Amino acid sequence: MKVTVIGAGSTYTPELVSGLAAQRSRLAVDELVLMDIDAERLQVVGGFAQRMLAHQGLPTDVRLTTDRTDAVRDADAVLVQLRVGGQAARLADETFPLECGCLGQETTGAGGLAKALRTVPVVLDIADEVRRIAKPDAWFIDFTNPVGIVTRALLDAGHRAIGLCNYAIGVQRWMARLLEVDPVRVDVDPVGLNHFSWMRRVFVDGEDVLPRLLDERIDELLQRSPFPEHLVRMLGALPSYYLRYYYFHDATVAAQRAERPRAAVVADLEAELLELYRSPDLVEKPAQLEHRGGAFYSEAAVDLLASLHADEPTTHVINVRNDGLIPGLADDDVVETRCLVSRTGVEPLPQPQVPPVMLGAIQHVSAYERIAARAALSGDEDDVRRALLAHPLVGQWELVEQLLPRLLETSAAHLPRFAR
Repeated sequence: MKVTVIGAGSTYTPELVSGLAAQRSRLAVDELVLMDIDAERLQVVGGFAQRMLAHQGLPTDVRLTTDRTDAVRDADAVLVQLRVGGQAARLADETFPLECGCLGQETTGAGGLAKALRTVPVVLDIADEVRRIAKPDAWFIDFTNPVGIVTRALLDAGHRAIGLCNYAIGVQRWMARLLEVDPVRVDVDPVGLNHFSWMRRVFVDGEDVLPRLLDERIDELLQRSPFPEHLVRMLGALPSYYLRYYYFHDATVAAQRAERPRAAVVADLEAELLELYRSPDLVEKPAQLEHRGGAFYSEAAVDLLASLHADEPTTHVINVRNDGLIPGLADDDVVETRCLVSRTGVEPLPQPQVPPVMLGAIQHVSAYERIAARAALSGDEDDVRRALLAHPLVGQWELVEQLLPRLLETSAAHLPRFAR
């Protein structure tokens, strides 16, 4: 099997490589092609990846290339984990909305829209080449944020694509530690969208234990899920971390204004990681990588790849078409949900009825994502206005008119469709 990673100069790549050893009994990767447009960074990260695999004793042939066509030709699977504009663009996404009193964040709000506008055309261009020259049944797996919008655009264009995030596996591992059980016994079941969901069920050996945890161990849950107890009990679910941006918008904006931007923190961490990766003696992923934000990405991505080529279906939380799963959403909306995955395809598992307090919010954000995906391709400034107006974290015309020029200016180098 040939697996290609686009954006392999990312400091996340060693996470993926470490997962190959863990899944060697389920997934035999003969050729791993690491591709990035930044040749120097690719050599650093790719060289470390080669040492890791050699240390693990895997016979996988690892190739480094800046030639995307060479990378995807005849690939069985292509994973995309890129950041258009790099950390500088992320810093802009996190800061220009704050000037208008709005949340500064790279995957939601005005900053998330800026990232979507930059990213969707690039990912679709990659996917078009994959469709032309990779294996006919190749899977396109997107780890590039904003995952929900990018996945929607990929599926709208007819690509054989799945969106992947590490949020659900992070909750699963947390629950396994909390309950002191093997993670393979734990299955989590969120409802909603990528970076906008509620964990409604936590299964251990098929039994939903979340009601008992909410009743008996609420204090422990709130240590990691920093929401008011009354809110969590009222919802009967654990809101994802990103919901604090919605439930506590004003307080979060005030805190962001007082803090160093996350993009600056990550840039420093990446510089530290890249320096570590240069050491010829380093053969295992360093502990500092845990602070990068991609915890368990390796296991989620490689496990998903293994399942896509296996006869026996296993469960994964991924981003797929709604297709009637959640009444009240359009069939072509993209949801993040628990699915059975095997070589025969992807089958979303049934969801209990979604209460209005969640469904209304999901409908709202899903409508924004639909407009955002369209705006990324249309180059129409009014589509950008529509997306901002539809987003629950903006939603006011005065803010829209303040945010639009800042968004277009900070991302201008990566928005050729919007060139004035």
